[in-house]
Amino acid sequence: MSGFPHRRDDMAGHPDAFEMRERYARVLGVHDVALVNGPVFLVGLFFAASPWILHFAAANGDLAVHDLILGAAVCFQALGFTVAPERMTGMSGALSVTGVWMVLSPWVVGRHPGRGAALDGVSLGVLALALGLVSGVMVRRANRVL
Repeated sequence: MSGFPHRRDDMAGHPDAFEMRERYARVLGVHDVALVNGPVFLVGLFFAASPWILHFAAANGDLAVHDLILGAAVCFQALGFTVAPERMTGMSGALSVTGVWMVLSPWVVGRHPGRGAALDGVSLGVLALALGLVSGVMVRRANRVL
């Protein structure tokens, strides 16, 4: 194997380099990172921290743990959209479903949520649902272009 050069940063000699660059540019060009991924990350981050920010963690311990885990999952999903958008295009529908669950979860998990917990779940859930729908529209547009 000593006769082969081991330069990993040079793709110029690859037979499909032009086509790969063109497809990568098309995939990234229609998935605007600044438009969707930043707000999705912030929604997940606030949903994870909101039981302690809005002071309902002591009264609804199960809901606090649920919000922490679900908020972290939304943050990881946003990071996946940013790091590997070409692999995560099918997950925009999951973000919409997560948003619906975020709206319902204060009453399913918390049973008797306070006003802060209910408002938190509904407002952030509607935001996650809207961002998931926007991301889904962007994915459909990308698939039509590709």
